[in-house]
Amino acid sequence: MNEPQVTLIGWVAAEPYFTVTGNGHPFLSLRVGVTPRRLDRQTGQWQDGETMFFTVNCWRNLADNVNTSEFKRGQPVIVTGRLRVRQYERDGNWRFSAEVDAVTVGHDLTRGTAHFRPVQRGALNEEDRREAQA
Repeated sequence: MNEPQVTLIGWVAAEPYFTVTGNGHPFLSLRVGVTPRRLDRQTGQWQDGETMFFTVNCWRNLADNVNTSEFKRGQPVIVTGRLRVRQYERDGNWRFSAEVDAVTVGHDLTRGTAHFRPVQRGALNEEDRREAQA
């Protein structure tokens, strides 16, 4: 298992997309924006680098939990997972897409607070979803 593991610290760049596959597996995809910051030692000011966007894919219980947690565009997040870089051709040009198969997703608590509610093992049922949204 020599897959590259990454941690992203950024924000939700678009509303998450949730679905259930034909095999009955919950799946959630969200875009995460990451803007690196560097201290310019000459001026003493922080400088923003070029923003990078990643597609974060969540499966099964993680997809259910992220969906129920109602992540919204603009919220700060921390994501860990396996990095995958895909190459594809569009309009005669080669392009690259960076994706993360998420292992964990959470709000960045250096920028706010959260209320954590554990769920029972296994997939969320409708009662758990209603309680979490209340």
